[in-house]
Amino acid sequence: MKNTHLTGRSFYSIGIAGIGLVHFFYSGFRPVILPVRATAMEHLKVLPLLTGASLIFAGIWIALGKKVRLVSLCLGIELALFFLLGHLPNRIVNSPEVLGAWTDALKLLALSGGAFAIAHNASEPKSSGLDHKLSRVTVIGRYLFAIMLFAFGIDHFLYVDLVKSLVPQWIPYKYFWTYVTGIALIGSGVSIAFNLWNRSVSLLLGSMLLLWLLLLHLPATLADLDKDAINIISSLECLAFSGIAFLMSANDKRLLFEKDQVAETSANGRGH
Repeated sequence: MKNTHLTGRSFYSIGIAGIGLVHFFYSGFRPVILPVRATAMEHLKVLPLLTGASLIFAGIWIALGKKVRLVSLCLGIELALFFLLGHLPNRIVNSPEVLGAWTDALKLLALSGGAFAIAHNASEPKSSGLDHKLSRVTVIGRYLFAIMLFAFGIDHFLYVDLVKSLVPQWIPYKYFWTYVTGIALIGSGVSIAFNLWNRSVSLLLGSMLLLWLLLLHLPATLADLDKDAINIISSLECLAFSGIAFLMSANDKRLLFEKDQVAETSANGRGH
């Protein structure tokens, strides 16, 4: 279980740090972070760089296990603010009824959820100050991730031809895989949201996403290093999502109950 948690945290950290690093090689914000054209940031170039630096810092610190609860909590809040102040207003104004248009917004929501999930599972003791109060929001991490999974699963049925085109040419029965993976995403979202067979489903989901990274995203990235880094970001996102899934496998009710019991016992021991 511990190895699964560390693997998930490492995958997520690499994905987040990588997305931050891309900001130093491509101008402007990456669309998954903020839906603003690079040309609109001509006089504010420092903002994307500062954002990239914060993502790199958070990714490295979480990977090293340094101040994991505080750093991941701050990261989750940062990404949530980008969603609330950037993506959400943009989507409300521009085609809010089109589910496919919410892709980047939902991805950012899931990345925020991943950060909250890491904070929620951190073994560090909670302080009695702001960290303790803010840490109460970390429980929403699993739901933010589940929302993306459920919506993307529905996308597999709404945009069948688009999803089918993403399946490598050498893999047969493209419609079959389109529908099956859509069902898998919807089922995973429901399982994680309601904590049903959470460990098994999350492990399978993490493995599936890792396969997608190896079979779909990395080959596309190596074949076409596009000027907007879309394929690079997609690979990093997929790695991060796989990491979140593995993290969720260590986030079932039994384990959380045991962890709370240990924390309570430790606190009572200090009190005596």
